Amino acid sequence: MRRFGLIGRPLGHSASAKYFTEKFHKEGLSDCEYALYELPSVEELPSLLAAMPELCGLNVTIPYKRSVMHLLDRIAPEAQAIGAVNCIRRLRNGTLEGHNTDIAGLRAALDRLLGGAEPAQALVLGTGGASQAVQYALAERGIPFALVSRDAAKGNYTYDNLPCEAVSESRLIVNASPVGTYPAVGEAPRIPYAYITPEHFLLDLVYNPPLTRFLDCGLRRGARVLNGETMFRGQAEASWRIWNT
Repeated sequence: MRRFGLIGRPLGHSASAKYFTEKFHKEGLSDCEYALYELPSVEELPSLLAAMPELCGLNVTIPYKRSVMHLLDRIAPEAQAIGAVNCIRRLRNGTLEGHNTDIAGLRAALDRLLGGAEPAQALVLGTGGASQAVQYALAERGIPFALVSRDAAKGNYTYDNLPCEAVSESRLIVNASPVGTYPAVGEAPRIPYAYITPEHFLLDLVYNPPLTRFLDCGLRRGARVLNGETMFRGQAEASWRIWNT
């Protein structure tokens, strides 16, 4: 049996196991299994791997996309440049390779959301591992961006001092934080939504629920919106390719 899975905490919102289980069924891969491994600490990863030698690959989600890196033997150049890992490949000799497939999903999501539009600047909500990939993707496109964080030391703004002008002038706003994820579906990043216009594009990396309060507020203001499903599927398929190389 070839086993794969997801590590992170919490994992109640994740659709990864369902996605891969359905994929294995459709493709007749009866020797493959995907499960969720909620680890209280990323430092428990070696114990998980020791207990399950048949684990071939893992996805990594919040809050371990950066902290897992010191436990890996090799990190792909792009993941190193991004500063976050969301995909681990375990070689037969036990070597652990870190990759970032979030970037593949983000490229697809931005293509779908923006089409041919080229926003002059963007606002990124959150500064965690997912935000690292967003920043990399925006830099690839030559889109300047500012960061909003709960921690003043990590962003250009905090949610408490975010100027209205930063929202009105940033025609692309990306929620790279977990705010609004199931089960906390009533929450949304604290930004002045009144300054969003029909010229805005809102991307939420959250896919559960499909319509977050963040996106709903954008829709009510006439903005074009996209949830995290495109990114989720893109990164999942990119992970599968890596595990099978």
